[in-house]
Amino acid sequence: MKGFPVSMKALIEEFSKMPGIGPKSAQRLAFYILRSPKQDAEALSRAVIKVKESVRFCGICNNLSDEDICEVCKDASRNKSMLCIVEEPNDVGTIEKAGNFNGLYHVLLGSLSPLDGIGPSDLKIEELLSRVKKEKFKEIIIATDFNTEGEATALYLAKVLKHCGAKLTRVAYGIPVGGDLQYADQATIIKAFEGRRETVK
Repeated sequence: MKGFPVSMKALIEEFSKMPGIGPKSAQRLAFYILRSPKQDAEALSRAVIKVKESVRFCGICNNLSDEDICEVCKDASRNKSMLCIVEEPNDVGTIEKAGNFNGLYHVLLGSLSPLDGIGPSDLKIEELLSRVKKEKFKEIIIATDFNTEGEATALYLAKVLKHCGAKLTRVAYGIPVGGDLQYADQATIIKAFEGRRETVK
């Protein structure tokens, strides 16, 4: 990065650390910040600090929240007989955007990956089992990704939830094999929920 001031180099380097941001994208972002009014840069800075200081995991479902309990868990209009299990908080946002699911969520905060040393104890599975015992759901939808890790997680969940008393289903139609839920469009998410199938018992 010859020819750039030290401060610009530092900003480009910080942007480069972000997922999906290569060197050229980092430079474009840095120049965007440079050309923006000072108040816009300050607003961005405040928003970043605010997120770091106030956002936490919901005490019930592990979704992101500004408070101890997230908006979904606090919403009295949600169908409390249905639970959807997802890997990450951004999956909740994807499903909510599709607008065809009105139940509750449980976020695992990851997926099983033995090669990376991630086992059941590294995910929010014990919390899930405890919750299922208390809340008596009628249907539990497993909406993990359709890649190797997501499939392994779905199989494990089907095994440990086998005798929980709820109908176990897996989102199916529309999500491509190897695909991540967060990259699916709204119509695909809707079809995946409509076409969910009962897991093998």
